[in-house]
Amino acid sequence: EAEDIPLNIIYEDDYLLVVNKPAGMVAHPSLGNYSGTLVNALLHHTKKLSGLNEEPARPGIVHRIDKETSGLLLIAKDVWTHAYLAKQFANHTIDREYWAVCWGLFKQKKGEIIGNISRSPKDRKIFSVSTSEGKYAHTFYEVVEEFEFTSLIKLKLKTGRTHQIRVHMSHIKHPIFGDPTYGGRVIVYGSALPKMKSRIDNLLELMKRQALHAKTLGFIHPNTKEKVFIESELPEDFEALLKKLRAGN
Repeated sequence: EAEDIPLNIIYEDDYLLVVNKPAGMVAHPSLGNYSGTLVNALLHHTKKLSGLNEEPARPGIVHRIDKETSGLLLIAKDVWTHAYLAKQFANHTIDREYWAVCWGLFKQKKGEIIGNISRSPKDRKIFSVSTSEGKYAHTFYEVVEEFEFTSLIKLKLKTGRTHQIRVHMSHIKHPIFGDPTYGGRVIVYGSALPKMKSRIDNLLELMKRQALHAKTLGFIHPNTKEKVFIESELPEDFEALLKKLRAGN
């Protein structure tokens, strides 16, 4: 159902729109999330969405990002546009760059992570890197800025698996700061002295989610066939975390 929920629309035309999704918003209704989703907000904003009458109803949704990950999402207004954009995702020709704050300092300032991602046999909501099961996953990273015990990095996906960045960064012992599922809310690096622990606890209180943002999006427009490149600002909680890290407090 349509719900009057504010949307931060970065780009829109007759074929598609790009939304800067806030952390905490689910992409589409599902078990346990029947309202307050991006789809509910989109239905209030426009009646032109691909797959509007299909079941299960995920109108306009070409791709997704995790509930607590903020950033850019591409929405299709008709079936043809949806198929054209989905093919770019399938062919890995979409340009996507994520920014994240991760635990620790990297020995290699630029690198790649290759490792199959599969569901945990103990908890189907959690994923891990597997040598024998799961789907092929490939992530590139580059350090942007270093702090005392964390790093700001940018990441590009060659594949788009569920929780891919979060799982891969945790796998190489650099979990995303604040990530409650993959080890980002425990002190991974840094002194265990009470003063340092208090400081880190304050930072974790500031960043109540994983410090991960889908910052840029580039694609070929289905109608004009020209390249569209969109960049978003970091959200307030992310900027506040960086300010504290840079100040060393």
